[in-house]
Amino acid sequence: MKAQRLFPVLFCLLAVPVLMTGFLDGKEKKKPKNDVCSASTPGSICNVANTCGSAASACEVDIKREGGDSASATPNIPHAKSNAPFCVKAGTTITFRSTSKDTGFVLDFGTSSPFDSGTAITGGADRPVSVVAKKPGCYTYSVGACTAGTIYGMCGDDAAQFIVSGK
Repeated sequence: MKAQRLFPVLFCLLAVPVLMTGFLDGKEKKKPKNDVCSASTPGSICNVANTCGSAASACEVDIKREGGDSASATPNIPHAKSNAPFCVKAGTTITFRSTSKDTGFVLDFGTSSPFDSGTAITGGADRPVSVVAKKPGCYTYSVGACTAGTIYGMCGDDAAQFIVSGK
């Protein structure tokens, strides 16, 4: 019985990078709805209300597959909207996770990443991934999420942004 429950999660974790690569490569990449990174001073949007994490609390970002062919990233900030730009301070640990059952995810920062690892971040419902934001700047990334066990529209993707400000 346990193996039956574990199979969809394992499938998602192993298949997501392959599926999302083909899924995302075959069409034009999405652009964020509110593009703050193209502003002359993107860091000027940062304030207490949209900054994730602090010395007292961790920054957690929930990745979900939304209806249709979209996905979302929502930080643990009160009243945060999915895929809305948010801020973190350099040195903040960000944990990407999915609270949706049997969901795997891929976050791709392309050639510019705020993390030491320049590779895509892959994780899932049973595998949160923690990374430390080290490089200040404004970052656009693609959010991809796949749900195991669904037939139509198994994967979704979208674009989101966040800003890493100096300490």
